[in-house]
Amino acid sequence: MQVKIGDVVVRKSYNFDLLFRVIDVISSASGEQIAILHGDEVRLIADADCSDLVLVDETERNSRKQREKERIDQSYHLFRQDYQLLREKQEYYATSSYSHNEEFFHMPGRVLHVDGDPLYLQKCLALYEKIGVPVNGVHLNEKEMPEKITDLLSKYRPDILVVTGHDAYSKHKGNIDDINAYRHSKHFVQTVRNARNKVPHLDQLVIFAGACQSHFESLIRAGANFASSPSRVNIHALDPVYIVAKISFTPFVERINVWEVLRNTLTREKGLGGVETRGVLRTGMPYRKPTTQ
Repeated sequence: MQVKIGDVVVRKSYNFDLLFRVIDVISSASGEQIAILHGDEVRLIADADCSDLVLVDETERNSRKQREKERIDQSYHLFRQDYQLLREKQEYYATSSYSHNEEFFHMPGRVLHVDGDPLYLQKCLALYEKIGVPVNGVHLNEKEMPEKITDLLSKYRPDILVVTGHDAYSKHKGNIDDINAYRHSKHFVQTVRNARNKVPHLDQLVIFAGACQSHFESLIRAGANFASSPSRVNIHALDPVYIVAKISFTPFVERINVWEVLRNTLTREKGLGGVETRGVLRTGMPYRKPTTQ
């Protein structure tokens, strides 16, 4: 089968489980055509012999995307429920439970989202906007992230940093504990280390790091508050957004139970984990409406 860049395909050897985008086609030493693949909904990078690939027609793509949309909508619905409870609770404490007529304003945590995939970055930015999280998005190749993260932190001064893109574990490169057996985990780890050198405290800069099958333990040891992937499974493209949105909208006086963060994600505890962390939202009053000329 003739495969070209931009095609959407599935792999026969994996029982057609995931949709992939073809981002490159190269020739192996033996002359075989090898496709470099990025997951269409999961943050996985893979390669496959072109003979193992099957093109996905528009009908099948739409069917899969509809099922995926239903999962995303369910997670979004659960997040909105959590957010409403958080807001009511924060307003109750802010007024010492007394009734009054003043209006509040909220200052959710600012996010810097650094992503190795420009298409995933746009999907994430659209969801941040829908939820109401203030965000700056930057697309960088995973290998560039360590050297550029310090300048980006100085420029944007975020409360929350997301470092993500594509990753994969290759068992033929080493055992599961060997970080060199992972496509980009070492780049994510070094990026987290460099960020922590600039902002050491876990509650002054909250960090999410990792992608599909990433080396979870190394990312946490490097200083990430939340990371993927404890069970080395694939994570959804939007999972980082749900994690940092929960942190962004949790008051700074509260600590976040890790399970409360994970339960509304699409991957949950097999793909994501973390350590106890403070929220970053602040509530103020009174709210002053902008004057109109």
